[in-house]
This record gives sequence, structure tokens and C-alpha cells, in this order.
Amino acid sequence: METYLNLEKLSNDLKNLFQNQNQNEKEKESYFDFEIICEQNKISFKTHKSILSSRRKIEINLENAIQILIFSSKYLIDELIETSSNFIKNNLQFETIVDILKLSEAMNLTKLIDYSYQFLLENFNEFIKTSHFLELEENHLNSILSNNNILINEFELFQSIIKWGKYKSNINQEKENQKLEKKEKEQIQDQISNIIDKIRFIDFSDKELEDILKEELIPIQISQKLTEFQDLQQNEKRLNQFIEKEKENSFIFKTRFNFKNSEIIKDVEYVKKLKEWINDDEFFSNMKKGFSAKRDGFSSQKWHSKVDNKGKTLVIIKTKDNFIFGGFSQVGWTIDKSKWNEKNRKYYSGWIIDPNAFIFSLRNDKGDRKPEKFTIKRYKREYAIFYNYFFNGSTFGGINPDLALDHHLKSGWSNLGESYNPPNGIEWNTNEAKTYLAGSFNNWEVDELETYFI
Repeated sequence: METYLNLEKLSNDLKNLFQNQNQNEKEKESYFDFEIICEQNKISFKTHKSILSSRRKIEINLENAIQILIFSSKYLIDELIETSSNFIKNNLQFETIVDILKLSEAMNLTKLIDYSYQFLLENFNEFIKTSHFLELEENHLNSILSNNNILINEFELFQSIIKWGKYKSNINQEKENQKLEKKEKEQIQDQISNIIDKIRFIDFSDKELEDILKEELIPIQISQKLTEFQDLQQNEKRLNQFIEKEKENSFIFKTRFNFKNSEIIKDVEYVKKLKEWINDDEFFSNMKKGFSAKRDGFSSQKWHSKVDNKGKTLVIIKTKDNFIFGGFSQVGWTIDKSKWNEKNRKYYSGWIIDPNAFIFSLRNDKGDRKPEKFTIKRYKREYAIFYNYFFNGSTFGGINPDLALDHHLKSGWSNLGESYNPPNGIEWNTNEAKTYLAGSFNNWEVDELETYFI
């Protein structure tokens, strides 16, 4: 999309450049491929390819945006800097992002630097698979990998970092890691030494850890830590103590992908959506899978024994027909202590107020519908979630719940729109409202139920 600026609205900095020029004389100043043409105090811009503007406007396109930004930055034309930066931001591509990042750093274009990093963070999972990834510098990788909000497969990231190390060390990319000579391995270790400690090795599978340690491409200090981590796998208490201690000084035991052990969440796009909807980095960075029906048992009592009074709680359900949906509560299944004690807690039954609760759909049976979020209705907040130790698992909504699981957690029912805002064009208690989440009102079976909290 072409963007236009009226020159008459630009800052006075531009006018001041030419205020002393002779009106009848044509003056030119070249800057890179730019040619500024002044004639009778009218200004146009020209490159070797085309006229960029008439006497009154500049047309910004993919070919000239960087040049315009360079020029406007040189002469501090704020409006033009803003417009060209925004144009570049909206047209960033894998092919050009590294060059734009380097240029913006060289010229100290803060906004464009931020835009470039934001683009990389949002697309890093795909970007590492391209050859352009190899052109990044060490400082770029350090900045990106230190971020807890990139959604990426850590093992694939590690493999890409090794490729980057080979590239920077001028080692043939086609040469298998197992066949590298000792000197080549040392070159790679040295090249990645300031980056590799940002990889979250705790998110590797046991097999992946075993394989990378055999390749001997990791600096010795980190490989020793990983070996100790492996040796402690059979001692849960000591393992947790080790991890907590190491997390204070290192990234390698700080998880970035908190669905590592999920049986349900395998798609990075689903993670992006959940992060966006919950909008709580502290929760997302520290949450753990506190309940799994397959692991802990299909029982509402077992679910409550793990989940009650944990605060913020994320519930994810997968049916045997491959629907994926669930809900989030900012409050969680936390009961007002004035209403219960340890003796009567199991017999308490009632609704819990939560103005920030929501239900979501991640996948239908065909996988052809976009993820959606359904917020609590303003006048239904007091019916956000329901608590009953014996007879209900996670239940969202009022007397006629929008989503509920029965006492054995193997089935449930859904009917969007009673307490939560339904999808556009769908009304509560219609066939569409009853089938939207799970394909049917109550004729669906739970394959797995996972619940996350801090």
C-alpha cells in the first residue's frame, strides 16, 4: 500500500535547508542514491530509478523507504522519519530484516530497532529455518534468546545455533556434526560460547539431551551442568533443588515453553493465542501442569485436590474427536475461607465471581477454524465459575453452564451464550451454541484434561 505525505506539512527543518537558495537557481545535494532538487523553493526527491515525488508529495514504496528514512534522519524531519519507519515496519520481510536491523542500529533509529526485534520475536520459529538467520550477529541473538516470550522449539533452535556457529566459523554446513574434526568442534564452541547459555535445555526431551551431549559441541561448563541434571532425574527432591539454584544464575534451566509436557498443546500458534488472551507474563512464565487426568485420574475429587485455592488457573480439554477448548480464571477455584473450613470444604457448593474469566476454543475437529476467546458477560460475572467438590470438575457459567465437566471428568456439556459472550451471530441454546466447542451438547468424551497454575 502506497503512503503519501504532503510536503507542505513537513517540519520546518526541511524548509530551513533551502531558505537561502536562489529562487532561479537549481541546486542539488546528493546523499547516497538520493538527489534533492531545489527549484524556485519547490522540492522534489529523485533516485537513479525514478522520481519519488511530485512538487508536493513523496510516494513511499518498498524500493525507496530506507533511503527516505536515511535522508529524513539526517535532517531530523520527524514526520517523515515516523512515516517511513511505519511503512518499513508494516512491510518487514525475512529477506530484508537483518539488513534493516543493522542499518537502524548504525543510524541509532530506536523505533525501527524496536520494530525489527518485535518482528523477529513474533516470527523467530520460522525465521531460524531460513538462510537469513545466519546473517544475524551475536548481539542480535543474545537479545532475542534472552527473551522469555519467544515461542519456539528449543531443540530446533539449538540446531540452528549450531548451523550459525558453523557459518560464522566458515565450516561446511553439509558436514554432519558427528564427523566434525576436534578443531572444528572447538571453533564452533568458541563461536557460540556467548549465546548457547540462552538455550533452555530444560525444555529438551531426554533423548534430545543425550544426543547433543554425544556431539560434544557444547562448551564444557554447560555440558557438565546438563550431565548433572541428567544424573538427578531419579531423585525428584534433589533435582528440584538443583534446578531452583541454577535458575538464579542461568537461562538453561528456565523454561520458555511451559507446554513442554503437554499432551494437548503442540501447536505454537495455540501458545501465542493463550499468551495473548491471558496477557500475564508472570503467570505464563511460571505456570506448571498441576493436573493431568491421564496422570492423576479422571475424577472431580482428584481434580479439586490438586487445583483448589491455586489462584489463576488455565484449563485445557481435548476430546476424542480432536476438539480443543477450555477456560481461564483469574481467581481460580478459590473459596472464601469464611464459608468453609477443612472439615466442610468438600461439601461447599457455589459460584465464584471473576470479571476476567473467559472460555476459549483452539481447534474444531477439522482444524479449519481460528482460535476464539469468549469473555464473561458484564452482568454475569458473579457466575463466572462454579465449585462443587464431589459432582463437578471445571465448570464455567451459571445455572445453565456454558462449559462443564461431570464428576468423572470423562464427559461434559457445553452451551455458549448463557454467561459468556457467544461467537458472533450465535445465540444461546441454539444448536450452534451447543455444538461450537465440542461438536455436540453432551455427547462428547474427554481424551485429556490438563490444568495449569503457579
